[in-house]
Amino acid sequence: MAPTEFDPVLLDPTRLTIVSLLAGVQWAEFGWVRESAGLSASALSKQISTLESHGYVEVRKGYVGKRPRTWVNLGDGGRTALEAHAAALQRIVEASRRTAGGDGA
Repeated sequence: MAPTEFDPVLLDPTRLTIVSLLAGVQWAEFGWVRESAGLSASALSKQISTLESHGYVEVRKGYVGKRPRTWVNLGDGGRTALEAHAAALQRIVEASRRTAGGDGA
């Protein structure tokens, strides 16, 4: 397998975690993503900025009452990238099983 099959943005475990979390929800609240990923607010903000600049996530800002809130959504580009990245990983697993004689050892 050629390394170019992996998405370079998703090679970072933190970004992979974020897009994986977002794959199962729509418009997740920033605090939920932060807690689920185990990140500080500043670290998550930086990673979301990177993902947004690559067109992987969408960000919305608004208010709940008078409190500012940020929501994040996995966009089509991010979903496609995650699926392709996961498929590349799956091909490695399948090749490993074939090489090991199918017993996984």
